[in-house]
Amino acid sequence: MKVDRLEIDYDPLTVVDAARAAREQGCDGFWVAETRHDPFLALGRVAGLVDGVELGTAIAVAFARNPMSTAVQANDLQLLSGGRFHLGLGSQVEPHVTKRFGMPWSRPAARMREFVLALRAVWHTWATGERLKFRGEFYTHTLMTPFFDPGPNPHGPPKVWLAGVGELMTEVAGEVADGFLCHSFTTERYLREVTLPALARGRAKAGKPLAGLEISGPSLVACDEEGVAEVRRQIAFYGSTPAYRKVLDLHGWGDLHEELHQLSRRRRWDDMAAAVTDEVLAAFAVVGTPAAAKAELTRRYGDVITRIAAPVVRTG
Repeated sequence: MKVDRLEIDYDPLTVVDAARAAREQGCDGFWVAETRHDPFLALGRVAGLVDGVELGTAIAVAFARNPMSTAVQANDLQLLSGGRFHLGLGSQVEPHVTKRFGMPWSRPAARMREFVLALRAVWHTWATGERLKFRGEFYTHTLMTPFFDPGPNPHGPPKVWLAGVGELMTEVAGEVADGFLCHSFTTERYLREVTLPALARGRAKAGKPLAGLEISGPSLVACDEEGVAEVRRQIAFYGSTPAYRKVLDLHGWGDLHEELHQLSRRRRWDDMAAAVTDEVLAAFAVVGTPAAAKAELTRRYGDVITRIAAPVVRTG
């Protein structure tokens, strides 16, 4: 199992130092999220200055972009990093896509499937010189002139990872992606009873076994009281989101979603965290010393995941 470092709320001015720290700590990969800053710009700085670790986005918001622009950014990062880049994509939820990014939203699983297929079509054209002729329901890419063609990437295309919670998006990941990013709001039971079967269905559509898919597992970890408080806030935030209710429903905690959702609408953030009981905390997170947390994560997920990312969240 590979161990990665995930930076969620990073500073572009110090992201190189964070990547170097990850390498010195023995991490296999350094991943950044798209929250307050652009993950492609951050990793562009890191790629040329920090070697010895894989680099990835976890996640970049696919629907805030189009396949062509994303193909260009990912291809450049694959080149700059010497073949160490992983393109991790996620859909985000509808209000953020439509109200924050001002982009269209419809049938997210089908749209994401097409997004990845379009990416691969663009990369194939650059690698082979064949005519670009991708026509889909959501995206059409049929023009690539020599002036805009970077040509073959000596390292090949980057691996594509998809994040998901719902069964449809997870099934798409199994079908068209190289890897799957488990959402932090995932329990062991949800992973085994919902996520893995959906991934297997997607792989079957592609004529591939589940064993060939890389999986980055859930990784909410708290090693002290401050960490526990922060993890409770994260669980409360995700639990208030209608798109993630199905995880709570599996455990019979649907009422908790209703409570959290109403509290979030009234912006009662502290009350939301207090509503996360110790039982809920234990289902989503691992609490203990670093050694104990590693042992518990291995027990929960070691037989099915290939890597795990330790998130770094700064609240001050």
